[in-house]
Parts: sequence; structure tokens; C-alpha cells
Amino acid sequence: MSVQERKQRERAERERLIVATARELAEEQGWDAVTTRRLAERIEYSQPVLYSHFRGKREIIGAVALQGAAELAAELRGASAEAEAEAGVGASASVEGVRGRVTALARAYLDFAERNPAVYDAMFQLDGGLAFAAEDTPEALKDGFAALLETLRDVAGEGVEPGLFTEVFWASLHGLATLTRAGRLPVGDAERRVVLLVSRLAVV
Repeated sequence: MSVQERKQRERAERERLIVATARELAEEQGWDAVTTRRLAERIEYSQPVLYSHFRGKREIIGAVALQGAAELAAELRGASAEAEAEAGVGASASVEGVRGRVTALARAYLDFAERNPAVYDAMFQLDGGLAFAAEDTPEALKDGFAALLETLRDVAGEGVEPGLFTEVFWASLHGLATLTRAGRLPVGDAERRVVLLVSRLAVV
């Protein structure tokens, strides 16, 4: 390994540590607790070292958001694939099979938001300097949307543009996740809401 390659690997490892530590601190104490000073103390780097990787908290939030988007996309695809496998050959194309995949997708999304509140905030509530729905939207964010679209395009309904339907379905999931976390919706009815959302929006 050349000196340059070693330096690049060390730099990438430092960046991963900074992002992981910021994420851990945010999940423990909220994003207000994430400062460059506290991060420097936790990972035992100087603040100038942190600034050589990220220009400030905004860029760190953006890095956490991109990491979260990749994880969410993987979980959504995994949930849909598992539901399809459980339905079995042939059955996966039936009304029950298709709705089963959409239901699994919705549950996986809401579960991710519940398990990772600080990451979810970085993705959708805080300013991480990332563009959404634009030409310069980062690939990880585009892939997160694609993971929804891959399953939801099958239930958009005749004459409905799948991307537009996916936006509406996603907005519904985001609303459920946000309102439930804020204590605005009774927790006990979470599953009934998923069933209602899928049965009313998903056209099979």
C-alpha cells in the first residue's frame, strides 16, 4: 500500500468515526448536544482535525442523513423481498401478495423512524445541506426514494404516475412517523393505521 493510499484510508476511517460518534451522541442526547467540541472530546481529536473533514455541524448532519438513507433503502428492500418470499411463487403476484409487500414496506419505514429518531431527524427535519427532488440530489437520497418506488409502482393505480403516488404514500408514512413520535397519535392504533393506509391507497 502506498503512502497516499494509507492516508486516504486513514482519512476515511476518521470520517466514519466522526459520523458514528455524532450519530451516537444525537441518539443519546439529541442534536443540540452535538457540537464540534463535544465530538472532539469523545473521539480524542482536535477540533481542527474535525474541521478538516467537515466544515461544521451542518455537514455532519448531512453525512448522517446520507448514511441513514442508505440504511433505510436496504431495510425497505429487505422487508419487501421477505414478504414476497413468504407469499411464495405465484402468490406474490396476487392481491394479497402485493398488499403484503406494501404493508411490509410501510411497517419497515415506520419501524426505522421509531428506532432511529436522531437519524430520521437528520434525514427529514434538520438542515444537512442536502438537496431533495433536484438534479443535484445525492444518490443515497435518490436510492431511498427508489426503494419505495420499486414496490409502490405496482399499486399506484391506472392512470396514476408511480412517482407521484410514491410521494403521496411517503408523505403519509412520514406524517404517521412524526405525529406518533410527537405523541399526537395513540400508539396502540399504529398497526390499524398501516392497514388502513395500505387498503385505501394501494390499488391492486
